[in-house]
Amino acid sequence: MSYQLPPVAWLRAFEAAARHSSFAAAAGELNMTSAAISHQIRSLEKRLGFGLFERLPRGVRLTDMGAAYVPAVRKAFEDLSVATLGIFGSIGDRTLRIRVPISYASLVLVPRLPEFRDAYPGIELQLCTTIWGDGLNSESVDVDIRYGDGNWPDQNGNEGGCEKISSEASIVVCSPDHAEALGPDAGLTELCLGNIIEIMGCEGMWDDLMKLNGLHTRQHSAGIKSDTSLIALEYAATGKGSVLVLDAFAQPYLNSGRLVQPVDARLPSRQAHYVMRRAGSQHAPEVLLFTEWLLDSFRTAPSF
Repeated sequence: MSYQLPPVAWLRAFEAAARHSSFAAAAGELNMTSAAISHQIRSLEKRLGFGLFERLPRGVRLTDMGAAYVPAVRKAFEDLSVATLGIFGSIGDRTLRIRVPISYASLVLVPRLPEFRDAYPGIELQLCTTIWGDGLNSESVDVDIRYGDGNWPDQNGNEGGCEKISSEASIVVCSPDHAEALGPDAGLTELCLGNIIEIMGCEGMWDDLMKLNGLHTRQHSAGIKSDTSLIALEYAATGKGSVLVLDAFAQPYLNSGRLVQPVDARLPSRQAHYVMRRAGSQHAPEVLLFTEWLLDSFRTAPSF
């Protein structure tokens, strides 16, 4: 098979210049001179028969043809980088820095991480947990996992963008003792009157669940509020109330028998967990490997 490809060096120069909108910055990244970058890109343009950049007084700008070509070139380099690291291992030390909400880290991500570590032992993982998601503007992280609507102001200029990990829904859980005390015929109304545990930032979800099931909302019996799902679940396990929480968070407790699901009611979430790659590291092979592995693990996982 004969591949109709320009020299790889020309394509590298093109991709770097497109990413930086600058021949000089591309030259610095590739340890070349600006003149060499310019020469390689002109050679590529001549080979393809189309201009790829508009030369501006300061920097360069992709033409329509250049903008159409760069995603395919970038994807080819990413795929080659990931395949090289995945098959042959890392060259030198590789550290992946992940910022993740504490409940998601404890209940969803960490139980899955041994699979990633077994597949890619050459990548060192550093986890930094948060309670409330903040901006992805820190140079100290490569990947950010966040809960929300997928539209954050600091995405502007972030070529990595964000990808939804999975769709989410919330369920009601409580301890077996609490469910037994309420009785076998207890429904959502009885659960609300038997003490509820609310998660800060999710106020109103009980009312939404009641309305979804055709029930009138009413004053909830006094319980507690927690700033994390993890604490709310631990408190529910003491037998002192019911909590409406993401089903993915509840699964470890349901599997162990510490909590049960007293009613078959689900509240679809308007939000979800997303994975974001920080601009500047979004093309690193370890970042690509992790995000690809994370998304694949949920595509193949059984739904709850």
